[in-house]
Amino acid sequence: MDDSDRLRLARRLALAVVAWDVAMLTVGGALKPGYSHVSQYISELNATGTPWATAIGWIGFVPLGLLLAWFLVVAAPLAPLRGASRVGWWLLMSQPLAYVGAALAPCDAGCPATGSVSQDLHNLLGALTYPAAGLGLLLLAFAPRLSPALRASLAVASAVWMAGFVAMVVPELGDIRGALQRATEAVLYLVVVLIAYRVLQPGPARGYSA
Repeated sequence: MDDSDRLRLARRLALAVVAWDVAMLTVGGALKPGYSHVSQYISELNATGTPWATAIGWIGFVPLGLLLAWFLVVAAPLAPLRGASRVGWWLLMSQPLAYVGAALAPCDAGCPATGSVSQDLHNLLGALTYPAAGLGLLLLAFAPRLSPALRASLAVASAVWMAGFVAMVVPELGDIRGALQRATEAVLYLVVVLIAYRVLQPGPARGYSA
């Protein structure tokens, strides 16, 4: 695959990730009786024992994770990665792991702080992958040849991501934890599209690829 083809594929994958996520949230939410996008976590779409849980997990979460992982692998040779930014790029692979993990270790109904073994594994996965992605976004800001605006955007995205992660687990904000999580995840998808259309370059980035 030459660089031009790789760039086209990476951009299509970036858009596919966003489209799949929107479709999963829209269709999955519609299938769940009484589901609230404002007060319920995204992972509650496939909570154990709830309607359509298995289908949403395997048709929604797993393909979403695989699409995002595919984007990161395809786009890496076109990204100006070196040193800390290279580490940051691959830390973003934590999110595909989180999506696939949500299907393999679904939360209990209500996504409590403690519960079944699956719930405990689900919580552990979130506790590891959210900070990893936040650090990844921050380290990406140190990539070579980024404009000051892009560096600032990545740093702000990292700060918003981590603030959202903390806010969504604060008990007093439980009524809006779903909205907080969706806003936080939207930051990641904005970064994916920003990278695809403003950071990736055919040819010159090869010298910095992972």
